[in-house]
Amino acid sequence: MFKKIILLFGLIVLSNCSSNENLANCIQSLPLSVNADLNNPNLINAQVPGGHAEIAGGNKGLILFNKNGTGFVAFDRLCPASDCNSPMTFENRLLKCSCDNSTYSVDFGGAPQTNGFECPAIEYRVLRNGSSIRITNF
Repeated sequence: MFKKIILLFGLIVLSNCSSNENLANCIQSLPLSVNADLNNPNLINAQVPGGHAEIAGGNKGLILFNKNGTGFVAFDRLCPASDCNSPMTFENRLLKCSCDNSTYSVDFGGAPQTNGFECPAIEYRVLRNGSSIRITNF
């Protein structure tokens, strides 16, 4: 009896798994290595928790976001789901694509917050050493 319950539970769990097939069609990041100094006046807003700054690089520019005072994330401003000429904007911890009004959370790895969208925003790794940061995807 116990084996049947385990088998039934296993089948239910496996049948509820989602497919990552559509994620293979998402835009991939380009090779990137950008160095910057947080003491640069253009990055002053990124020094505080919840602050952000725009940096040149990537496809449409980068958003550097200070998650908590010590942890940083960076995202490409390229809209993931559409052929959009405008870079994404940043507001209230969300990246927004003006072409299709889709939004992406910087707190959840660029995950789409708009129903019907599967591709996440392109996230880059941020390494910090003192006031120097390096944004990279390798």
